[in-house]
Amino acid sequence: MALIVQKFGGTSVGTIERIKTIAEKVQRFRNDGHDVVVVVSAMSGETNRLVGLAREIQEHPAPGEMDVLLSTGEQVTISLLSMALQELGCPAVSYTGWQISIRTDSHHNKARIQEIDTEAVKKDLGEGRVVVVAGFQGIDECGRITTLGRGGSDTTAVALAAALEADECQIYTDVDGVYTTDPRVVEGARRLDKITFEEMLEMASLGSKVLQIRSVEFAGKYNVTLRVLHSFEEGPGTLITLEEQDEMEQPAVSGIAFNRDEAKLTIKGVPDIPGVASRILGPISRANIEVDMIVQNVSADQTTDFTFTVHRSDYQRAMDVLQKTCNDLGAREYDGDNKIAKVSIVGVGMRSHAGVATRMFEALAAEGINIQIISTSEIKVSVVIAEKYLELAVRALHSAFELDQEPVSGR
Repeated sequence: MALIVQKFGGTSVGTIERIKTIAEKVQRFRNDGHDVVVVVSAMSGETNRLVGLAREIQEHPAPGEMDVLLSTGEQVTISLLSMALQELGCPAVSYTGWQISIRTDSHHNKARIQEIDTEAVKKDLGEGRVVVVAGFQGIDECGRITTLGRGGSDTTAVALAAALEADECQIYTDVDGVYTTDPRVVEGARRLDKITFEEMLEMASLGSKVLQIRSVEFAGKYNVTLRVLHSFEEGPGTLITLEEQDEMEQPAVSGIAFNRDEAKLTIKGVPDIPGVASRILGPISRANIEVDMIVQNVSADQTTDFTFTVHRSDYQRAMDVLQKTCNDLGAREYDGDNKIAKVSIVGVGMRSHAGVATRMFEALAAEGINIQIISTSEIKVSVVIAEKYLELAVRALHSAFELDQEPVSGR
């Protein structure tokens, strides 16, 4: 018998029929003798509907009131799923985030979990009930409802699994696991049986949409075993763990991530003096624009060209800020490009394999794809390329690293 935390997202509970199907799945786990805690999101489309209602009244609704409004979506789902379980003869009880309670800080719309009181949950589990918890929400020290922001239900599930010392946290989605890359781009993409937290963190931060990065960070910090599974199809899914494969079996590259939502900005002919980088990026930071990749090149005339990337939605604001910076610094010119993409290879096997970056660059060169920016870490290499070559690049790299083949011992 194990204690399992299961999380179902909005599409998994998007209709009454799907909620009934999820209830049957949960009941099977309980009938097998497991204790089960279920975390659910709002039904698909419900959060957008609530946001729309708020904006019919206020263009910029108060964050605290938005949390009160948005938290009602999950409250609907927990009650419906509990009813569906009870209808099957499975004892179940629902809890909102503040009822159990999930204590957070007071940053509305993006609160962070500080503490979870598990007493009520443990009592119900001990009495044979399935516990159904609303994801995405909590309560601050003043008793105000808070929400956890994007991916909040995943974070709720992982945090509960950590607090309860669960044997496994299962994240159910509309895919049957983590793939070597997006199957919609590469037909031969392969589901991974296992991936490390390090690799999953990189994949999530670099564009993989399977798991939100906050939940992976939380799971890694508290050593919560994660498994990604399909909501409506049986299968082993992908296990996310701290354990690495044996070095002889570990491929150099485990997966390829990519992100289309990138934009590049460059300021040229900047005086090469101490502190110039902070004078360029300081105004960008104060405009609440996040910077990703950075490249600086010093010219023979003692000036520097400084290039950085931002999210594409921030492109025009960043260009406006850079125009003023260009004037303030007496730079020669500035320009930008919002038709770029980032492609990354990821794998803990890079630590023990030489020539991985060279192999990547050769594969791109063979397809006539020019690299604009390169960024590396111990287990990843990222490049910026023209967006029009994105899918070609992903397919070329997937083939170059033979990711459509099962790893072979000693390869």
